[in-house]
Amino acid sequence: MISPSSLFKSLFSLCLLITFTALGQDVTFEEYDPPSTLKVPEHILTKAKFPFVDIHSHQGGIDEAKIDGLLSEMEELNMGVLVNLSGRGFGRGTSNSQQEYIRSMLKEFETHAPGRFMVFTNLNFAGFGDENWTRIAVKELEEDVQAGAVGLKIYKSLGLSVTDINGIRVPVNHPDLDPVWAKAGELGIPVLIHSADPAQFWEPFDSNNERWLELKLRPNRKRSDTDPAPFEQIIAEQHDVFAKHPGTTFINAHMGWMANDLDKAEAHLEKYPNVNFGIGAVIAEFGRQPRRAKAFFEKYQDRILFGKDAYNKEEFHTYFRVLETEDEYFPYYRKYHAYWKMYGLGLSDEVLKKVYYQNALRIVPGMDKSLFPD
Repeated sequence: MISPSSLFKSLFSLCLLITFTALGQDVTFEEYDPPSTLKVPEHILTKAKFPFVDIHSHQGGIDEAKIDGLLSEMEELNMGVLVNLSGRGFGRGTSNSQQEYIRSMLKEFETHAPGRFMVFTNLNFAGFGDENWTRIAVKELEEDVQAGAVGLKIYKSLGLSVTDINGIRVPVNHPDLDPVWAKAGELGIPVLIHSADPAQFWEPFDSNNERWLELKLRPNRKRSDTDPAPFEQIIAEQHDVFAKHPGTTFINAHMGWMANDLDKAEAHLEKYPNVNFGIGAVIAEFGRQPRRAKAFFEKYQDRILFGKDAYNKEEFHTYFRVLETEDEYFPYYRKYHAYWKMYGLGLSDEVLKKVYYQNALRIVPGMDKSLFPD
């Protein structure tokens, strides 16, 4: 006969087992992130093999202290030049205040770290649709370049949230913008343009959406064909600009959201010889297809520029590891962007040099070539 104490102990153990089992079964997708038990060689890189240009950065609050902090981290990373795409800030204020802002920034950079920072200007879309908007925009672009800006950055707001004086969405290929693209070509400066968002933001928010976790955590990123337009339409508008302005050099930010379809990316570069790709924020796509991605980098080594976008010193380490090593099965730094593991491409020195700095030196005017190897 089982004693009461034994029965109690058995029931208590059973309750614990059921509780622990239930807890394990209640782990969510967001929580499930076990460390890998795979034992493979690891090469944790905190510094790029060659000095590099970060063609895609956004920096504000520029003063001597901010510059000193950035320079310290740039030395740790082996970053030769940081390109600040937010020359006029993020579209706030009048044209006069925006131009004062970029001139102040250029002066701070030149005073405290000449040659280490380059600045792209931006457009002020306030009053778009007015008969004078294009003339003023072209004039201000010329003035900003004369002041030291070396490129034009177009935010994704064009095509998504920018509206004209009547409240109508401004398409990326609006004819009033044609003189701006043409003037950039005439001035010999590149246009780095970000259009739309990942196509998955337009797809149903369900278990078949590869960006499900990101959309759950950031529901404001969800789009639809009427919010504000279909993904394919916005992308087609961008491509129309490339076609209409062959004399202007464009850098398609985030690889135009084609890093997950490198056949399409190849066709894009073949069709538009004036277009280059920036790899900011899409390194995870290369890391899950290392053999195909390596072949792509080798074939189009003259058309790819290194960029990071959101600035975080530690996150650069993953970029170096993907591009330089042949490591296997290592994590990305942000699960909601990439829940999969990464593999290194092991690019050759020749390709690395072009991606890290040579292509940028060729495309962006005024860079200090002495900061980089021959």
